[in-house]
Amino acid sequence: MEVILLERVEKLGHIGDVVNVKDGFARNFLLPNKKALRANDANRKVFEANRERIVAENAAKREEAEKESKGLEGVSVTLIRQASNTGQLYGSVAVRDIIESLNADGHKVTKAQVVLDKPIKAIGLYDVKVALHAEVAVTVKVNVARSPEEAEMQAQGVNVMEAMFEKDEAGFTEERDPNLEPGEIAAEANEEQAEG
Repeated sequence: MEVILLERVEKLGHIGDVVNVKDGFARNFLLPNKKALRANDANRKVFEANRERIVAENAAKREEAEKESKGLEGVSVTLIRQASNTGQLYGSVAVRDIIESLNADGHKVTKAQVVLDKPIKAIGLYDVKVALHAEVAVTVKVNVARSPEEAEMQAQGVNVMEAMFEKDEAGFTEERDPNLEPGEIAAEANEEQAEG
């Protein structure tokens, strides 16, 4: 289906471009969200008559998004979640969780603006794209940790999982006599019991 774009759509085109898209994409996304018009003679005339107004509205929205982006630039969000010893989360961090944290910090962000390619399923630092406008995007740092202390360590650049495994390796090791049978107590312990 041929459509006329009313705003810039990533990987598709700019305002006024006539592009050929799959019918389902046009019917389910572009047309209902008022991002495009069907490309027929009547709509072409309407678009050309209103082109200046559409371009001006888009420029105003872009300026507003740029102002908002200055407030969001460099923002870091910390999410405390339960996770296994290997760092795998019990569940995952989804777009909704990120939006709730950003809104709690006073940033107005909608579900459609947060671009998360796949859910976050392990502890660590992640860069999440927030598209405030088709032409304005900001990267927000998402710090997923098991505790506030762990989140602070990650923020300072420490890989928490590597640090944890290093501690395990340097832990307590018991001296063992290879000549003992399973369940047999070391000779020194036997002597101490006999004396006591």
